Amino acid sequence: MLGLPRGAVQLVPYTPMWATLFQSERARVQDALGVDALDIQHIGSTAVPGLAAKPILDLGIAVAAEAVVAACVPPLTALGYMYRGYRGSDQGHFFDQGSEQHLTHYLHMLSIGDPAWSNYLRFRDYLITHPAVRDAYMQLKQDLAAQYADNRAAYTAAKAAFVQRILAAAAYPHAAE
Repeated sequence: MLGLPRGAVQLVPYTPMWATLFQSERARVQDALGVDALDIQHIGSTAVPGLAAKPILDLGIAVAAEAVVAACVPPLTALGYMYRGYRGSDQGHFFDQGSEQHLTHYLHMLSIGDPAWSNYLRFRDYLITHPAVRDAYMQLKQDLAAQYADNRAAYTAAKAAFVQRILAAAAYPHAAE
């Protein structure tokens, strides 16, 4: 149901099981982090009903401030997450779970006031409420997955312009009309 080798790009059809798996993982992470996790959201393509996705759950965790991240690393490590460091302002602090040949979860930790936090939520919500845009994004992802099956970085970079257009439309809804 979940899992993909690091760097591979393979899309599978949406399954409602992803929402169930997220709820279970959200509870585990919330129990481990307690009040340090201000919000835990299902982000990424597995959070969008009807959207094909890489079979890896993306979780977003909002914390009060950057200083909280260091305190969160040990409890997340105890849950089986590996801290991979700060990945820049668009991804925040990054963790993954699973073996190199079978990664199952990605976790992005950001300050709640960070623009990237709201971008994750706006992008997800826009795709959920705009099925035609979701379908266009899925077609793009499928085309790029075929082209970049073994190059996750190129696949992600090739989606960037589309993602930016959606974020702009989500911020200024009449801009998309």
